[in-house]
Amino acid sequence: MGILDTLLGHAGEKSLDDIREEFAPLLAPGEAPQRAFGLIRDLIVFTDRRLILVNKQGVTAKKVEYRSVPYRAIVMFSLETAGHFDLEADLRIWISGQAAPLDLHLGRNSGATDIVAILAQNTSK
Repeated sequence: MGILDTLLGHAGEKSLDDIREEFAPLLAPGEAPQRAFGLIRDLIVFTDRRLILVNKQGVTAKKVEYRSVPYRAIVMFSLETAGHFDLEADLRIWISGQAAPLDLHLGRNSGATDIVAILAQNTSK
């Protein structure tokens, strides 16, 4: 996916070299990023141990929330694909101990099925 997809809000796969450099201070010793997807400013990063959701806030995106979810804590997930009049697909992830799921809004043709496949692979371990 190219820059146009990213600007339209579609999840485009990000370079692991850039992710390794940016996330080096946040990763545990021996932890390695596997794949990453970007939505305009936000990121979804899959490591060999957990899912990291990055929410860049504000106009300047200087305030950043990093949400770490170990794969073992993911109880269930669902994907609602975009229809004819919908602009985005919705990914919901239920986490053990939390009543409400995490809601992620992905663009149309966003690679959402790739994201769900990675979740399925990592949560079945």
